[in-house]
Amino acid sequence: MKEKTEEETKKKRPENPEKKEYEGKLVRIMSGDIDSNNTIYHGLTKIKGISWSMSNAICHTLKIDRKRKIGSLSPEEIQKIVDFIKSPKIPSFLMNRRKDFETGEDKHLASTSLELQHEFDIKRMRKIRSYKGYRHAMGLPVRGQRTRGHFRKNKKKSVGIKKKGQGAPVKNEKKA
Repeated sequence: MKEKTEEETKKKRPENPEKKEYEGKLVRIMSGDIDSNNTIYHGLTKIKGISWSMSNAICHTLKIDRKRKIGSLSPEEIQKIVDFIKSPKIPSFLMNRRKDFETGEDKHLASTSLELQHEFDIKRMRKIRSYKGYRHAMGLPVRGQRTRGHFRKNKKKSVGIKKKGQGAPVKNEKKA
């Protein structure tokens, strides 16, 4: 049999120079590390608080091609994206915090500010002793899920099921 040389394999599978250029690099946007091989549309969703629809809105409003690699962004474009995320000019139904409890305005929170606000909301619910706050404090499901089969803390023991022991009588055994 004829063995293939390295030159023949390179001819059959040409390498994509664009992929090689961004390989192994990370782009940092709003305290989130994004692989530079991802497209902008997909890469922005790696930031906490940015959904697919928000990512699409960012690309559409800033007139950035969604299919471009995120590693090809210039520092000015990254700064535009960060500024847009901090104060987006989009319809309110795309924002993740509408009618804020304290201010009453529509906001869009991302990365660490979203996590902080979430913690503050839970603390407020615990403080006023609401049903949701009580469930959070007890470590139980908050949104009405059933707890009989799930949310068990001790996985080893099961309630209501006992293993048959050696001395236990067997039901369907006929006596001679």
